Amino acid sequence: MKYIIKICCIALFSITAVQAQKTEIDSSLVVTGDKEVINEVQKTDTIKAFTRFKADGVAAVIGDYLILETDIVKMREDVKNQGMDANEISNCQLAGRLMENKLYAHHAVQDSTINVSEDEINNMIDQQMDRMVQQIGSMEKLLEFYRKENERDLKAELFVFNKERTLSDRMQSKIVSEIEVTPEEVRQFFDRIPEDERPQFGDEVEISQLIIEPNVPQEEEQKVVDQLTEMRNDIVENGASFATKAVLYSQDATSTKGGQMTITRKDPLDKDFKQIAFSLQEGEVSKPFKSSFGYHIIQLDKVRGQKLDIRHIIIMPKVTEETIKIAREKLDTIRTSIVNNKISFDEAARRYSDEEETRGDGGKLINPKTGDTRFELTDIDPLIYEKVNSLEEGEVSLILIDQTRTGSKFFKIITVNKKYKAHIADYSQDYTKIKELALREKQIKAIEKWQKAKIGDTYVKVGDEYKDCAFSGNWLKQ
Repeated sequence: MKYIIKICCIALFSITAVQAQKTEIDSSLVVTGDKEVINEVQKTDTIKAFTRFKADGVAAVIGDYLILETDIVKMREDVKNQGMDANEISNCQLAGRLMENKLYAHHAVQDSTINVSEDEINNMIDQQMDRMVQQIGSMEKLLEFYRKENERDLKAELFVFNKERTLSDRMQSKIVSEIEVTPEEVRQFFDRIPEDERPQFGDEVEISQLIIEPNVPQEEEQKVVDQLTEMRNDIVENGASFATKAVLYSQDATSTKGGQMTITRKDPLDKDFKQIAFSLQEGEVSKPFKSSFGYHIIQLDKVRGQKLDIRHIIIMPKVTEETIKIAREKLDTIRTSIVNNKISFDEAARRYSDEEETRGDGGKLINPKTGDTRFELTDIDPLIYEKVNSLEEGEVSLILIDQTRTGSKFFKIITVNKKYKAHIADYSQDYTKIKELALREKQIKAIEKWQKAKIGDTYVKVGDEYKDCAFSGNWLKQ
């Protein structure tokens, strides 16, 4: 199955190349040996003259980027950490993947249409570190894991990784951004695959769901507003510490840092939250307001260009046992009507479901990987896998309990609209998937063409140890 294998190889490159940079050191043109500049004839790429440096342990130089021997070692460790057999991947392959990534990043820097600001990267780092601290337990443990003495050094390393990765991603995206495939190209792609090499797709299902959320009583919401108002008054009128109150009362991960956050207008945050934050003056504390996650107060600490340093407190009103009971009974009544054929699942979801994203389409779920309505059973949430697997087409599940990202419980029922047994790819039945494979092949060819052209006009120096490698690209310029 050479077509599928080729695509899988590219996917492997994308994953390992990105993962390999997680512990990458500064790859700007630094001198790692005796720092003696060699005054040789300068090579010239499409942009500017390039000065060569004497550097020990350098596997390759691609434009303005170095690949060190340690980068190869770290990449191999990352391959192992991903559960793959690192012994099946040679140093030549690892070096080749790193060289491709540096090539993208180098030319992204030269491309005036690709912009990556320091604020954007720093904000990315702040979010990453918040998640990592949450996962590992504390900043001290995180610094120990990365073998860094302080937070500043860790941020410096993450800055290099994130900026290079972002540049590389955007360059690749630009290369393939305007590539499309026509139905005829999809047909030709499928016809070129020998029948005995056509891919096999696993069991798939199309699913719909109907969600009922317990209502939060008005008195519970008012309790939260009153609590936040009291906190704000204590801070504004009595000089109480916002950070201390955030540690004691805020109900999200930022509470361990006194509610501290750094945000920009581009961050994927609740729109009301951003609107309030950007309306404040330095030192001002907002009045309590509601977002899609709960009730907040915000204090603006400092304005830094397009970034805000803020602190916030979030408290989520609680549902009561009574409203939970009412929600479950409501869904049970709806389910009974569906089972007794008094209303279709589609119509019930449109009329009653509390999930805005799916309600307008009768509760149908869209697979985020493919953009269509079909899910491979192996991709389904393990919590509902057994329920889905045991349902027949048109059958409705019993009431299931789930929860939101903030831990709020809700109830749902699901139905299987259609089941697809494991089968060899069929053009009509699997058109969406075949189209995706055809598009990937066309994108791969475009990237290969771009690489060939850019390798030819970019300064490239491959270390002696890698000159006998059978690279897919003409890195040796023979």
